Amino acid sequence: MGRTAKWCQDLVFPLVLFLGVMLPFSRTLMYTNHWAVRINGGTEEANTIASKYGYRNLGQVEWIQQQVVKRRIKRDFKAGASQYPYFNDPKWPSMWYIHCNDDTHHCQSDMNIVGAWRRGYTGRNVVVTILDDGIERNHPDLQQNYDQMASFDVNGNDWDPMPRYDASNENKHGTRCAGEVAAVANNSHCTIGVAYNAKIGGVRMLDGDVTDMVEAKSLSLNPQHIHIYSASWGPDDDGKTVDGPASLAIRAFENGIRRGRGGLGSIYVWASGNGGRSRDHCSCDGYTNSIYTISISSTAESGKKPWYLEECSSTLATTYSSGESYDRKIITTDLRQRCTDSHTGTSASAPMAAGIIALALEANPYLNWRDVQHIIVRTSRSGHLNAPDWKTNAAGYRVSHLYGFGLMDAEAMVKEAERWKSVPPQNICVENPDKQSRTIRPEHVVRAVYKATGCSDNTNHHVIYLEHIVVRVTIAHPRRGDLAIYLTSPSGTKSQLLSNRLFDHSMEGFKSWEFMTTHCWGEKAAGDWVLEIHDSPSQLRNFKAPGKLKEWSLVLHGTTVHPYSSSYATKFDQPKVRSSPEDVPDDYADEYTGSCDIECHNGCDGPGPQQCIDCLHYFLKFKNNTRTCVPECPRGFFGDEKKRCKKCWSICEMCIGSRSDQCTSCKNGYHLNEETNACIPNCSDSFYLDKGENVCRRCSENCRRCAAFHHCTDCRTGWRLQGLKCVFSCEAGTYFNSLSRVCERCHISCATCAGPGQESCTECAVGYYLEEWRCVSSCSSGYYMDQASEHGEKTCRRCDASCLTCAGQGERNCSTCPSGYNLEGGVCVVGTVCKDATEESWAEGSFCVLVKKNSLCQRKVLQQLCCRTCSLKG
Repeated sequence: MGRTAKWCQDLVFPLVLFLGVMLPFSRTLMYTNHWAVRINGGTEEANTIASKYGYRNLGQVEWIQQQVVKRRIKRDFKAGASQYPYFNDPKWPSMWYIHCNDDTHHCQSDMNIVGAWRRGYTGRNVVVTILDDGIERNHPDLQQNYDQMASFDVNGNDWDPMPRYDASNENKHGTRCAGEVAAVANNSHCTIGVAYNAKIGGVRMLDGDVTDMVEAKSLSLNPQHIHIYSASWGPDDDGKTVDGPASLAIRAFENGIRRGRGGLGSIYVWASGNGGRSRDHCSCDGYTNSIYTISISSTAESGKKPWYLEECSSTLATTYSSGESYDRKIITTDLRQRCTDSHTGTSASAPMAAGIIALALEANPYLNWRDVQHIIVRTSRSGHLNAPDWKTNAAGYRVSHLYGFGLMDAEAMVKEAERWKSVPPQNICVENPDKQSRTIRPEHVVRAVYKATGCSDNTNHHVIYLEHIVVRVTIAHPRRGDLAIYLTSPSGTKSQLLSNRLFDHSMEGFKSWEFMTTHCWGEKAAGDWVLEIHDSPSQLRNFKAPGKLKEWSLVLHGTTVHPYSSSYATKFDQPKVRSSPEDVPDDYADEYTGSCDIECHNGCDGPGPQQCIDCLHYFLKFKNNTRTCVPECPRGFFGDEKKRCKKCWSICEMCIGSRSDQCTSCKNGYHLNEETNACIPNCSDSFYLDKGENVCRRCSENCRRCAAFHHCTDCRTGWRLQGLKCVFSCEAGTYFNSLSRVCERCHISCATCAGPGQESCTECAVGYYLEEWRCVSSCSSGYYMDQASEHGEKTCRRCDASCLTCAGQGERNCSTCPSGYNLEGGVCVVGTVCKDATEESWAEGSFCVLVKKNSLCQRKVLQQLCCRTCSLKG
């Protein structure tokens, strides 16, 4: 029966509310205004009763019951038909490193970025800044997420991080990195960032002299506003440099870790380096080698080692990037409001990792800097990553010098972050230095053993469970590149701190240089640590004089108590930390017994969750004053600071508090306002309904009304609708300056432009021609005028590489040739010696001058006789 009368609705709603109270743990049911009723007497009697009460009879069924919408799925297989996200950005289908779990692509292992998105995490309220050569803040894929408070131009000492444009597009690096993190989704322009709702800023600091002060100023920009700093740069990856941060930058790192993010610590993400071809080793880079940075490596789509990869023990984890020339690369934003599908190297991996960390910080904003590293260690996977040195350390972690703890897993990270309990405070144990001098002889191995206690005699510095291990060494040596250094932990885990470097001819050795390894993460600190130094003299070594190990010491970072209880580890699908008795500190030894429920804490009075003395996660109290321990609060409840499950506001489905403005999702018939966190029946003006999330989201800033964020249907005053966007009505020959919020005139050579300067033209003015990235009044030397470009205007194109100047395209249109080449019929050919034959006896070449003057150079014999004169201009 179908109902149109209003009184029925009044009956239905109290019934639905009653059922919602009775079944707080059930999935919300969707009721209809259809009833099935058992009526004796047949069809005529049914019609009579229906008419009497304002219904109509829809046919015969059996009993009375209000009808509920049931979920039913066709059992024909459609890969990701209803679950896989869709974006209208043109490059989205080609983003293979995100599509790894989509059957239309062939990536063997997945970073599960889409999985994190499905859980509702897109980087919202997280701020990332790119320390580089600037970012193009007015790029259509960055402008919406651009954050001025996370940006600065250290090179120019102003607040505008726009890159300096030139013909070679040299300063594209920062813009490319920024797009990987936070390119806006669903704006039909180009690509999508890993954390596409995060705020993105840029620090222009590489386009000038990079000093200690420049680095320090960049690393310490607005640390209470910026959450994550991403850097894809460092000392030369030339296989011979040993360099790191100087005093001011070190102080900036330390201040950021201690005071950034309200004391939680700034997150520094660093590219591990591209010096693989030069046999470089990132342990000689003091930035990636720091305990304060998250050093990120790269892997190719196939899981193979990229040619540029550096191997070292300080690498924490890996993301995808380019590999061989035939491998696919990373898609991102590019200069001049364009996009690229050829971003490469560890430069591409670090910002990808920063985006994933942004998702984890959205899931739990209270993670401190060490929590983030712990979560990465626990969730990264070796998967299909191909390395010959994968090993499992004594704490159960798989680790490699190529890839750290493996490929980052975004979904696993946000799940871990959701329920994370902060790790115990960090202790630092500086063991006494071993100052026994040892000779390092060619083709020999020096072994030094140190019996560490973990500073057991000092409570404030005592380390039992390890995180980072720093080895500080002073070595004198005639050729530093011949050395390889290894460290073996008391548990037997061997880390290579340094490998041979073919191009490192330095005689300086190492002066209190700090090597760092993460490979002993979770192991015990106390016991015998073994340092090995191998000297393999290369043929480039002029003499085979010995070196000397003058001093070495250990700096152990970690905790006195175990960072995770054994019951916490069992909550995860693949616990990596061992929970054997010897790995759990005494403080936890009697915390659980075999008869207690898994949700119990500090013992129990019986086997059930209602018999716990205290709850591990939350307790739910019932009206009869009994309570039970639960892993998470049910729908309609939230967990407070005392681990109690308390009721949400009446129309909240989920919440973080009891007030009406603390909802995180709403019951049927209501939508969550993303700004007020209240549940409302309808979205107001300037907001649109995100049906997938049931959230009222604000339209883009210039829309008065919209159907989606970048789908405006009406614009604010002073803006006009162009397609789906509201654009400022700038006149032809001007551009919109998003900082000053006014239209400013393009360079005189531009008809239209994307910004200021000659290098920002998108179309040339009358009388000017496009040459590379700029508009010129006449073609430069080495260029020719092409009459037919794709847009109909004249374009200056570069001559063939064999020509010095030319009249047209190709190698047969040369006008003049480079030195050492002869011009023959428009072609530049190699001339072994181009001079005039016996010119000394011809009155200083007067004969050849006459030949050229009388246009006789076309004759082959005379051209050969007077080669030099005939090839001269004029």
